[in-house]
Amino acid sequence: MYQITMKIEGMACSMCEAHVNDAIRKVVPQAKKVKSSHKTGESSFVVETKPDMGALEKVIEATGYQVLSVSAAPYEKKRFGIF
Repeated sequence: MYQITMKIEGMACSMCEAHVNDAIRKVVPQAKKVKSSHKTGESSFVVETKPDMGALEKVIEATGYQVLSVSAAPYEKKRFGIF
């Protein structure tokens, strides 16, 4: 699994966050834990395989926001239990 994190410029409110989240889900329907923050200027989600980063950038920029950077890092599910 991968955690995709994007720095996005132009989000100003919670409605902007919703627009970006919808754009992400449009290109990556299997995305989980999709969240955006206009305060930090970041969006992130978890996915099994790396998505087409170019298509992701295009759909977000078509919504009116500017993608400054995109990064993918391995993601491990946090587990609770007795060790």
